[in-house]
Amino acid sequence: MNPFFFLQPFHKLPTVVRMTLRSPSLMVVLLCLTVLTGCSLFQNAIKSSVDHLALGNPSQARVVLANANNYLMKKPQFVLSYNRAKGIPNWVSWQLDQTWLGEVERRNNFRADQSLPPKWEKVDARDYSRSGYDRGHMAPSGDRTNTEANNAATFVMTNIIPQTPDNNRGPWVDLENHCRDLVEEGKELFIMAGGYGEKTTIANGKVIPPQNLWKIVVVMDETDLGVKGISPNTSTIAVDIPNQQGIKRHEWQDYQVTIDSLEKQTGYDFLSDVPKPIQDVLESRRLP
Repeated sequence: MNPFFFLQPFHKLPTVVRMTLRSPSLMVVLLCLTVLTGCSLFQNAIKSSVDHLALGNPSQARVVLANANNYLMKKPQFVLSYNRAKGIPNWVSWQLDQTWLGEVERRNNFRADQSLPPKWEKVDARDYSRSGYDRGHMAPSGDRTNTEANNAATFVMTNIIPQTPDNNRGPWVDLENHCRDLVEEGKELFIMAGGYGEKTTIANGKVIPPQNLWKIVVVMDETDLGVKGISPNTSTIAVDIPNQQGIKRHEWQDYQVTIDSLEKQTGYDFLSDVPKPIQDVLESRRLP
């Protein structure tokens, strides 16, 4: 648990925590339970209040069956827009701070996402077999290591995109590690990732790999402020990496671009919930 969690204003604490603090007898009971369960009760209370779409919904995805190629799926660990025709997410969005990180080992239980509408065909792990692609996480397994349940949640196939091994195991994973290094320094990150373009289908046409993978990272110096803490001086990272072999030894910094350029490639409106004057500054800037 974040050691500064209880230092925030009382009215901003989750309901279950406020109720506990108002009742001494309930507090004793719940403290005993949380000691026995590794403080999971309060951890769950914290996580239920996380807004993974704090920066905005870039494609205006909705939970509407007719919106099958831009279908909004909200999970405790991340939020995504699913593309039924391509069998992959258009984008995945998640928040990352130290409370998500722990010692849980990688679960590696890739599986179909049973929360998709019942009549939709579901991609499963076997659909990537002998395809030449890795099952590439958008929200990484390494960003959810505080509980087994949170780590396992990253292995649903709606969070997976076909990535070439050299992309996935090269600059892509290096940027993931860099993000966690920033969090270990005390930063809070808001991250979005996805792909654009189309390559030859796999799984008998069930899955369409993208030509490029992109990622946007907004780096907050102070935690728990959300969009209110973003200023023209807030650091951002944006990359556009080709989904191809031969780039494993490349640095992720080689693929830095502006957020504006990613909007042109994808057609999405990033940072849409950030005040427009600040949004314009951040989207036109590239990290040196």
